[in-house]
Amino acid sequence: MLDRLLAALMLFTRLPFWRLRTVPADCFKRAVEYWPPVGWLTGGLSAAVLYGAGHLFPIQAAVVAALACRTLLTGALHEDGLGDFFDGFGGGRTREQTLAIMKDSHTGSYAILGLILYYLLLTSLLAGLGRTGAALALLAGDALSKAVAAQLINLLPYARREEESKTKVIYERMSLRAFLGVLAAGIAPACVIFRHAPRLWWAALAPVAVLLLLTTLMKRRIGGYTGDCCGATFLLCELSFYAALAAICGLH
Repeated sequence: MLDRLLAALMLFTRLPFWRLRTVPADCFKRAVEYWPPVGWLTGGLSAAVLYGAGHLFPIQAAVVAALACRTLLTGALHEDGLGDFFDGFGGGRTREQTLAIMKDSHTGSYAILGLILYYLLLTSLLAGLGRTGAALALLAGDALSKAVAAQLINLLPYARREEESKTKVIYERMSLRAFLGVLAAGIAPACVIFRHAPRLWWAALAPVAVLLLLTTLMKRRIGGYTGDCCGATFLLCELSFYAALAAICGLH
């Protein structure tokens, strides 16, 4: 268990966990099962930065600082995937074209425009929740959205051959025990944060809906998923969660 958690921390962050011990290569194939606990770290630190910066600067600046913190922690891993996803699915017409564009290291107009719009929406939504609300939303949304996005590997096959993978790793599908563990780790922060506001749980349906829509799109366009698809799914699920929270809070 420890090796798999370390594998996830090494894979999904840029923190030097590799200095602690050498992890067997097979552990990286199960790393997605520990993606939500990584969200405790990235979401927790981002929330702390947002809350602290919110006492010194306008809320918009505090949100940007928090997002910059998470980008540094992850090395923009998920954002890179989202950009490649926008480029591939925006510019590709066939399965082969889409996969080739996603693997190309050049950044296209779809990626640039998509990431700009994504960050504008994300910053606006979080800022609208206020300092405390945005910090709590980050803490809950990061882990929850990672748990939802992790189900991509259970719903679709990998779209490339293993040797064509950027990380040279194909994730193994989860056992029932692993699935329940991912679910528990994903909802744990939200259980604490939403305990006095059960109506906010409706926001958790938004990431599930996005996952199903993206799964359908990926199956139709490329017949499976890639690592870029995983990162894109996480960020879009998370964005939908914050949008749903903002809508629910705006109605009350």
